[in-house]
Amino acid sequence: MQCFQCPVKCGADRAERAGACGVKGIKIAKYYLHPYEEPCISYKNGSGCIFFCGCSLKCVFCQNFELSRNTRGKEISAEELAGIFKELEDMGADNINLVNPTHYLSDIERAVSIYRPKIPVVYNTHGYENVEDLSRADKIADIWLTDLKFLDPMLAKRYTSRENYAEFALPAVKFMAKKPLKMQDGKMLSGCIVRHLILPMAAYDSVNVVRFLSTLENDVYFSLMSQYTPYGGIEDFKELQRKITRREYSKVLAAVEECGLKNVFLQDFSSAEKEYIPDWDY
Repeated sequence: MQCFQCPVKCGADRAERAGACGVKGIKIAKYYLHPYEEPCISYKNGSGCIFFCGCSLKCVFCQNFELSRNTRGKEISAEELAGIFKELEDMGADNINLVNPTHYLSDIERAVSIYRPKIPVVYNTHGYENVEDLSRADKIADIWLTDLKFLDPMLAKRYTSRENYAEFALPAVKFMAKKPLKMQDGKMLSGCIVRHLILPMAAYDSVNVVRFLSTLENDVYFSLMSQYTPYGGIEDFKELQRKITRREYSKVLAAVEECGLKNVFLQDFSSAEKEYIPDWDY
């Protein structure tokens, strides 16, 4: 079956060969109880994260670079993926967190038809999505956990080669923002969290992201991340070879306050360390 699940729409038969995402079949690098998501996601026991390999976006600075470039991982079946859902539940996971699921939507649908998790399902995406496919995923996802990486097409082109990132990400975020918010004792059961990572020399774009987010539904949570750590394939990108400055962070934080955003998660500068990048199992 040809794959058209991401905006690249490469049409590859991923049962036979890799698509633009770099993978065929289902391939994962790790699953475990992850303690470092937003507090309402990791909650008490940890988020049951499943890290999928390959990526249609391939940010040069990706902290999961080895996964997004498909240099490691283990091939599994839809039946095995369904078994992982159940295993994570039995481990006490507060949710099932599908990390980088875009190009695996059909496989995830098959796995859910075999075993549907009894705990919330988190759709953890880079935001480069087709709304029509999100409509399919909406039947599975209880919580949208999405990036909104860039508004400036020049940044998107420079760091991902997908100059049209915002053309797809903005409608996608607007769609995901409609998910009703349900919280229970500080744990998210349903809703939408939009993440944004501040990049060096790009605080101006982060400010514009904040302004866009201020136009969304009041129940949407915003996670402003200061954790940028030089990593990945950044040898030719001099500006990415440092962490963000406190001045850059303060500029974006001032925009958050100016726009009156209320449901906001903020990271301390101490989060900008490689120790927060998981060790991969496969």
